[in-house]
Formats: sequence, structure tokens, C-alpha cells
Amino acid sequence: MPNPTAAMLVIGDEILSGRTRDANMHFLAGALTGHGISLQEVRIVMDDHAAIVAALNALRAGFDHVFTSGGIGPTHDDITADAVAAAFAVPIDVRDDARAILAERCERVGIDLNEARLRMARIPQGATLIDNPVSGAPGFRIGNVYVMAGVPNIFQAMVASVLPTLTGGAPLLSQSLRVNRAEGEIAGPLRDLAAEFDDLSFGSYPFVRDGAYGANIVVRGSDGARLDAAMVRLQALFPGAIR
Repeated sequence: MPNPTAAMLVIGDEILSGRTRDANMHFLAGALTGHGISLQEVRIVMDDHAAIVAALNALRAGFDHVFTSGGIGPTHDDITADAVAAAFAVPIDVRDDARAILAERCERVGIDLNEARLRMARIPQGATLIDNPVSGAPGFRIGNVYVMAGVPNIFQAMVASVLPTLTGGAPLLSQSLRVNRAEGEIAGPLRDLAAEFDDLSFGSYPFVRDGAYGANIVVRGSDGARLDAAMVRLQALFPGAIR
């Protein structure tokens, strides 16, 4: 049975402008891979209501799980929660349990629960909260969509909260081989080997080192024995390659 599938929707003008480098995709990919969930698509959209709704509806229809990052803070451009509510055609408002979490946090650190911070307690109807042990403001899950903060340490904490609730498949294993030959020389034999081991994924990632061309060949799959067999054949094809 194939592993569950996932997609990610990264939301924020700051990502698309190059002002901020996204770290959440890298973290999520590793976390899901270890849990046996296949991250198959990532989209980045600007802080635009219609764009978020359209992307979210496309992704949630095509994958088992969708993870969003960004746009659930206290400022005017944090519009993700509203867009998610619109995608599911449900109302959104301040919810008592989310308000209580924020109120306790604000009292503990000595700040006011003002109108801006209260925006983070607006939750679409029917959603369940995702714990945020870092700053208190919760994320939420609705349907197969997990809505989380864009700040990396908060995003990571939310993923850690969500992951144990998800049913995964077999963890994806990988092995690699460094071949000091140009891709044009190894493409034919690599293609034939990939066809023979069609239950595995073969990737070739070129590099240039000291003026010489080479490639790191990465083989991925969930069957350790098949992976080992493929690596033995691969090494035989390219003697002197380094594992």
C-alpha cells in the first residue's frame, strides 16, 4: 500500500520577494519522510486572499494532508485564517478556547491581550487547535489541512505536535554514491538500472569540484534489501565511486 501523500502551501510576500529564506519546507520534508508520509508538492503564494483560497482548494483535493505556513499572526496582512475559512465555506470568529490560551500567555509574560493579538484567536468553525508551546498562539486543523505559523521554531513545534496524530507508512530510506564522472557519461547505465529497479527512485545531482564534473546519485525506497541490491549494482557500474 503506498504511503500517504502531502503537500505544503507557503504563504507570504516576504518569501516571494527574496527578503526571507524559507526554512520550513526543508524541516517538514525531513519530518514527513521519517514518518512515512510522502511530501509531493510545495507551492508558494503571496498574501492574497483569492490566491490562497485557490491554491488551498487545489492541494487539499489532491493530497491526503496539506500543511500551510505563514499568515496567522496579529497584523493586517495575516490573512491565512480567513482564507482557509473561505476555502471551506465556514464562518470564522474569536473562539473562547483560543482566547483563553492567549489570555493566559499574555498575563504570564505581562502584556495586554489587545485587539491585534486577539486576531490570533480567530478560528474557522469546526477546526481543532494545534498546540503552540513557543508563543501560545495556536494553529488549527480543519479537514485535511494543518494551518501553522511561519516563524521556523514555532512551525517546528507545531509539526512536532501534529505528527504523532498522523498515520504514516514505511519510512523512506536513502543511500548515495558519489561518481566522479559527468552526467552525460553515466545517464545511459543509470537509466537502465532505474528501469530494472522501478520500485525505487533514482536521482542524479551534478556538481563541479576543482574543475571536474561529477554527480551524487541518490537512491530512495522503503525496502532496505532492494535498496542494498541496487547500490551493489550501482557500485559495480561505476568502480571507484564513493559511498
